[in-house]
Amino acid sequence: ADGYYEYVIYECVYSTSDYSDMVYLNSYSFNKVVDVQFNSTVGKFVGLTEFGVKQAEYFNKDQAILQQQKAYVDTFCRSNAQILDSAVRDKA
Repeated sequence: ADGYYEYVIYECVYSTSDYSDMVYLNSYSFNKVVDVQFNSTVGKFVGLTEFGVKQAEYFNKDQAILQQQKAYVDTFCRSNAQILDSAVRDKA
């Protein structure tokens, strides 16, 4: 099919029940290639392609964006993981 495919993926990755290893990932992709990704462990955006490097430089200059992304590990990931995990454990 003709056209372009652009998408963003938000991921919360963890393996412990206390969420101490929780990592928030925010990946921007174009035509199935990840260009730039925020990793809460690294604490900044990292460019994975030539275009992604430029995007990462732009995003990393904006402290408001960085603070928001850093906060998502707690405000988005941990809070939702607790709700979802308790729902699954209650059903088991």
